[in-house]
Amino acid sequence: MSNRVKLMSRRQIIFCLVAGLPGFLAVGLLGFRPEARQTRIVVDVSGHGDFRTVQEAINSLPDDAAAPRVIFIRKGVYREKLFIEKNNLILEGEDKEQTVISFSMARDAWRCDHPDDWGVATLNLRGSDITLHDLTITNTYGFDHPEAQVTIDCAADSVTHRKPISRQGHQMALRSFQTTRLRVINCILKAYGGDTVSPWNVSAGMFYFSGCVMEGGVDFYCPRGWAYAENCSFIADDGPACIWHDGSVDPDSKTVLVNCEFSGYDGFKLGRYHRDAQFYLIHCRFAGNMADQDIYLVPTTNVIRWGRRVYYYDCHRQGREYSWYADNLTSSPGAPAAAEINAKWVFGTKWDPS
Repeated sequence: MSNRVKLMSRRQIIFCLVAGLPGFLAVGLLGFRPEARQTRIVVDVSGHGDFRTVQEAINSLPDDAAAPRVIFIRKGVYREKLFIEKNNLILEGEDKEQTVISFSMARDAWRCDHPDDWGVATLNLRGSDITLHDLTITNTYGFDHPEAQVTIDCAADSVTHRKPISRQGHQMALRSFQTTRLRVINCILKAYGGDTVSPWNVSAGMFYFSGCVMEGGVDFYCPRGWAYAENCSFIADDGPACIWHDGSVDPDSKTVLVNCEFSGYDGFKLGRYHRDAQFYLIHCRFAGNMADQDIYLVPTTNVIRWGRRVYYYDCHRQGREYSWYADNLTSSPGAPAAAEINAKWVFGTKWDPS
């Protein structure tokens, strides 16, 4: 096709259609590709949509597409475990509090008869360029089992074939693997135990959270790689730390929290790490019952190559302030001003989540 034809205006092409030019040629002139159309599927648990379950909707789509595919999920409780291995996908709820994807699973129980974590969470991700919007995603195991511990049959235990499962153990609402470029907007991610939100890809993971509520036990927000969270609320039900980071592959990787708030049980602790990590907390607010404990290094045999990297700016606690979160941005790499620290600063030219 000549450059002249390629450069025909849309008005000329429409004229060709009206004039009787074959449709396939006019479409070709437009540069139209069927896969570039945005697909929108409706899921309704009551049966008034394209599918009753979210997983059926996911399964109906090709693995890749040129434009994002939207799965719109109407209000309701969807008691299912989701697996997403496809790329360029948007899961959008009708209402973040009334569109609920819920499953009950303790990681320790799952690993009794599975070799890895694929399937351990309510939402299991391998695809990239994923957006979650206006959803509640919850792992209810700890809420369903108020007893401190139960013992189950466990083939993985070669001695007793029995295993104790703690209410405080790992219970993922979201667990990712090779995923990168994940956006989570205006969502509730909830469990009682640890590792509620586990976006894990230490070498290439880029994760963006905005306006979310995250709740759980130990390390319930624990990204690996690059993560940026803004205007989010963190609620500690249990455990020795709320946030955790693994930045052990690239010294530039970091977890950044801007304008976020933390609350929880009496004496909850802010964060910890046992691999190379880099934390930035900017304009954050802490409940008055937070422990007087800085983000701390857990005793470990891991070699921490890049030293302690924990930075604060304009953070405040209800009541008496603690000295350990005093402003220290000037000691961070490059000494950025607080106004510079945003998603673009975190991800650079690799990704713009907006």
